[in-house]
Amino acid sequence: MNLPKLLDGRLKIRHLVLIDALTRQGSVGGAAVELHVTQPVATRGLQEVEEILGVALYERGPRGISPTIFGQAFTEHARAVLAQLNEAGRHVLELADAERGTVSVGTHLAGSSVLLPMAIGLLKQTRPSLTVIVREGTPEALLAELEAGRVDVIVGRLTSPTTEFISRRTLYDETVRLCCRPQHPLAQILDVPLEGLTAYPWILPGVETSLRRELEEFFVRRGLDLPRNRVEVTSFLTVRKLLIEYDFIAALPSFIAAEDSRLRALAVPLDTVGHSVGITTAATRALSPSAVALIDSLETTAQHIAIPD
Repeated sequence: MNLPKLLDGRLKIRHLVLIDALTRQGSVGGAAVELHVTQPVATRGLQEVEEILGVALYERGPRGISPTIFGQAFTEHARAVLAQLNEAGRHVLELADAERGTVSVGTHLAGSSVLLPMAIGLLKQTRPSLTVIVREGTPEALLAELEAGRVDVIVGRLTSPTTEFISRRTLYDETVRLCCRPQHPLAQILDVPLEGLTAYPWILPGVETSLRRELEEFFVRRGLDLPRNRVEVTSFLTVRKLLIEYDFIAALPSFIAAEDSRLRALAVPLDTVGHSVGITTAATRALSPSAVALIDSLETTAQHIAIPD
């Protein structure tokens, strides 16, 4: 197989944007809608890239497309190139106006409750003109955003080690507690019977998350079935509303229960369920001055917050 000629003018930036969208959407139609082009245009663009590379980037199936090993590898490189281009534009802008700038931070439940808001507040005291954009999502979706340069840093639970492309740094370790509202029938019981937990509705994280797998293992070790009466939610606002209005139970970072007077931690030990909270960045590109400023604020904040038991 000859080395693909990627610098002969045939490969365009629009091709890289298309590959990123195809991998995230899992279908040509979905990518076309996202990019505001027709499906035939997206199909033709994919064919052009595959012709340039000389390999099939996706497998076609009844439910859409999935990347081959070539497609997954090329997606990572495409996202890295797009991220570098995004960063180049922002770097020029920040050089023109050093006091302003923009940083985009992705977060999920473990990072959004206390650490990130406090760090943003601290940062704005010294950089009031710096714009902070906060994006919430699942860890998997945010990682794709990070790889493509649409997010500068992710704050939240760390579930994987550092790799060639992704750098992860722990800020602190945090426990997970089962939470409910103070009026919940189990809230005042000092020794909650495990079999009684499944008698109430539950809020569970998505099946793709590490916390979901750990909770499933928690129930299996105790000989219990996963609660049948359950909902799966990723939005903390929805989780909190369900908890304070109804007799739901949810596994939440201990910070949330400690900081919110309308929530109560149940007397149920989750000794094997916990996590490290930290920062995830792209190892293959330099951070902008604005991203560095936010990370410095996150590290300072983490050193001064009290970690609840």
